[in-house]
Amino acid sequence: MSDPIKEIELKDGTIRYRFVVDVGNDPRTGKRKQLTQTFDKRKEAVAEYERIRHQCRTGEYVMPSKMTVAQLVDAWLEQATVDVEESTKRGYTDCMRLVREHLGHKPLQRLDEADIDDLVRHMLTEGRKVGGQRGTGLGVRSVEMTLGRLRAALNLAIRWRLVSRNVAAFTKIPRDARKQAAAKRATRKPWDAEEVRTFLLGIARERLYAPMLLSLMGLRPAEVCGLRWSDVDLTAATIRVGENTRTMVAGVVVEKTAKSESGKRTLPLPAPVLAALKSFKAAQAAEKLELGESYTDSGYVLVDEAGLPVKTNALRWRAYRLMAKVGVRGKGEVRLYDCRHSTLTYLAANGVPDVVLAKWAGHADGGSLAKRVYIHPDASHLRGAADKLSALLG
Repeated sequence: MSDPIKEIELKDGTIRYRFVVDVGNDPRTGKRKQLTQTFDKRKEAVAEYERIRHQCRTGEYVMPSKMTVAQLVDAWLEQATVDVEESTKRGYTDCMRLVREHLGHKPLQRLDEADIDDLVRHMLTEGRKVGGQRGTGLGVRSVEMTLGRLRAALNLAIRWRLVSRNVAAFTKIPRDARKQAAAKRATRKPWDAEEVRTFLLGIARERLYAPMLLSLMGLRPAEVCGLRWSDVDLTAATIRVGENTRTMVAGVVVEKTAKSESGKRTLPLPAPVLAALKSFKAAQAAEKLELGESYTDSGYVLVDEAGLPVKTNALRWRAYRLMAKVGVRGKGEVRLYDCRHSTLTYLAANGVPDVVLAKWAGHADGGSLAKRVYIHPDASHLRGAADKLSALLG
């Protein structure tokens, strides 16, 4: 076998040592790749040649690349968002936004664990751009989601032999941040039955009375906003939930069906909700008559006075205004989404079986998720348990 190290003489008479080595096929293009290296000393050239050959045999070789982190993010998003829903695509893109802003300029092969730790710190302290006060910290869950997507992108870089290891693999959310997030979750308590009654009594004459009742039936805000009159059967007193949801992803309205078949469900309407929906539809008919051609007949249940569908963020804002007006716990203490928690807690505490809870909530797990996430027993529920035990221990 001929010597792969070639001695070359430059124009000025300097002797250098050069080799050309086959480093395999480019995983992205399938094309054969060769690398040319030149050294001042033969010993250096031999050592590097042997190193490259050994790493190619073991699959550890990393091809030199000028790719930046931003370019990797673009390449990963292109692959990861093939044949996914638009909301998922926007969610992935939004997750990687801070990666691009904070680390996008950095050469991929110079990215290290300290860079990832700094990204996590930035996100936890000042990473928020939307959905709250700009410049404040993001929640732990948001940071975890971004880390997960970044790890996936770096795994792609490993497959492409652009890096030898995933520098985000062992990054952890600081313990203090996790403790603070857990403490915040622990203090968030949905309305109890008395607060629900107080709220409903206080808004009985409000235009959004029916949509608020839908939320207190356990519908998600996206389900309330996506509900159409064609999904409502006022004669049979039922609604089809999940056929269409309407939510905001990265500031853009996204409409889609429920993620799973279990999310599509037909629910019977409680009598107060049925009556409120009938009144709401009649009020919309009057508004349409008054505005004439200026009215937009969009077909949604939740519309403004001109017939235009209401976005989820607007629904939350209006709900918090009503909470403040009535004087019940609201923004900062209770989320609109917590109406769902209140409903499922009430149903569970009043003996509704797990399988029925799961069907009502739109879950496919027989009720375990509802019990783990949505059910919040309080002192009154514990008192009921004590009463039951009194009969046993009496």
